[in-house]
Amino acid sequence: MTATLARREARRFHLFVSPWLAGFVLFTGGPILAAVAISFTEWNLLKPPRWVGLANYERMVADPDFWGAIANTAKYGLGSVALGVTFTFLMALLLNQPLRLQGLFRTVMYMPSVVSGLATALLWLNILHPDYGLINKVLAVAGIEGPGWLASQEWAIPALVLMSVWGAGNTIVIYLAGLQGIPRSLYEAAEIDGAGWWRRFWSVTVPMMSPVIFFNVVTGFIAALQGYVLILVMTEGGPGNATMVLGLYIYRHAFVYFDMGYAAALSWAMFAIIIAVTAAQFSLARRWVHYEFR
Repeated sequence: MTATLARREARRFHLFVSPWLAGFVLFTGGPILAAVAISFTEWNLLKPPRWVGLANYERMVADPDFWGAIANTAKYGLGSVALGVTFTFLMALLLNQPLRLQGLFRTVMYMPSVVSGLATALLWLNILHPDYGLINKVLAVAGIEGPGWLASQEWAIPALVLMSVWGAGNTIVIYLAGLQGIPRSLYEAAEIDGAGWWRRFWSVTVPMMSPVIFFNVVTGFIAALQGYVLILVMTEGGPGNATMVLGLYIYRHAFVYFDMGYAAALSWAMFAIIIAVTAAQFSLARRWVHYEFR
């Protein structure tokens, strides 16, 4: 009877998991394996693929635009993650305080994360406009001449970094969950020892939150290295390729130039970069991430 029940449960498990497995094979695993093969071919979708071996990878190494896209991606990734992690952590600290209308404030901070990407892009195109944009108008009131933002090669990446904080509501929620999981007894013990607010923050909050911070840093870098949709809508890689990140560079070769073989090779280069960056983060995490063992 027990063996029969176990087989019945196994059949049910495979029955319920089979739609996910089919979806993974058809829409994720299959395309991943296909991309490996396509990266060794020359294919424009109109003619059958032609095997070229490592030619796409050799071309990639000698492509200055590829290295420029990596540089832009690194600038955007470092800037967006540094600003995003810092800003969202501070917002979570504020929203964790016992304030009046706390629920309203949390809702307001979370709302931008559910706005569609196209609406966000159109909103920030107006906010960052060099002539009538909200940011430059506020700077003008203070007597400061605002930069060109997305129209300037020097300020385009900082403008995108600033915009990346807009939809950080999910990250704030994760921080709030982590802050509420810190035992109150730790703060009480630190206060009895005479620790001020800064010492309690630095010696209790930050170490206890370090796993959550690490998680947001890792996922933030992965998202930033792959991001291109809003950049495509807002700048199309300009001005002068100043915002040509790697994801947008891959999109352009795949769906504008129809150079699928080279685009597939670029995609695997992005995959290798993400793996390398993530591995480096895990290696460095041993120095500053503290896990609580019970």
